[in-house]
Amino acid sequence: MASALAQRLRGYPTELLYNLTLRELRGKFKRSALGWLWSIINPIANIAVYSVVFGIFFDVVAPVGDPSGLEAYALFLVAGLLPWTFLANGLSASAGSVVANESLVTKVYFPRSVLPAAAVAAWLASYGIELLVFGVLLLVVGNMILPWVPLVIALMLLQAAFVLGVGMILAAVNVYFRDVQHFLAIFLNMWFYATPVLYPPDLPPERYELLGLDLPVRDLLALNPMAIFVAAYRDLLYHLRFPEPSQWAVLGFGSLATLAVGLLVFSRFEPRLAEVL
Repeated sequence: MASALAQRLRGYPTELLYNLTLRELRGKFKRSALGWLWSIINPIANIAVYSVVFGIFFDVVAPVGDPSGLEAYALFLVAGLLPWTFLANGLSASAGSVVANESLVTKVYFPRSVLPAAAVAAWLASYGIELLVFGVLLLVVGNMILPWVPLVIALMLLQAAFVLGVGMILAAVNVYFRDVQHFLAIFLNMWFYATPVLYPPDLPPERYELLGLDLPVRDLLALNPMAIFVAAYRDLLYHLRFPEPSQWAVLGFGSLATLAVGLLVFSRFEPRLAEVL
């Protein structure tokens, strides 16, 4: 799988990807007075709302960091909310990337896969800024995350591969069925609450009876790939510990497999994208 993926990426137009990514970054906050500050203001506003609603009104208690000893619901929340925000923004942007560049796709030939890749890369850059600010905050409160930074970067790249793989599938299918973007918003909303971002993973009941069916709730939620990503980020940033080797194995294989499938699906749709548009 790795060799096949490397073969597909060989000769990829990196200069075009770089320029399109810069265009995405410049256009993101175009004609905005605060500019890139919005990449910090937006997550801070969401964190403040969720912290008040779930940390105060619903009295959700964050677990004590093991071995960090950190106990702060807001920081526990941020460690899971930032990677989720990157996923949601990356998928939404990549899903509409080909349609949004219809004039470019129909007039000039270039590898169309660069479009969702540039969309994800732009949000990855924004995500990196948010994590940098969060890292400084963790250092201020005494959580020494510096030794774990290389692993956080590796985790970011794995998540970017996962987001890009799914995003390429959505981008290709969305050209044929424009309802994809609308369904995606609904699906992301359900996926968000099925991911332990706002709550600890041990908060849901182990089993729940629904319509006569005895459902293993926690086991089902554990199959969620974003639950594994969120747990790994919290291990590194909140708990200050190395994620389980099984987590790395699942995330590594799953992300590369998703990227390979995304490239394959997109390549099958790519020849007729300009015609359909």
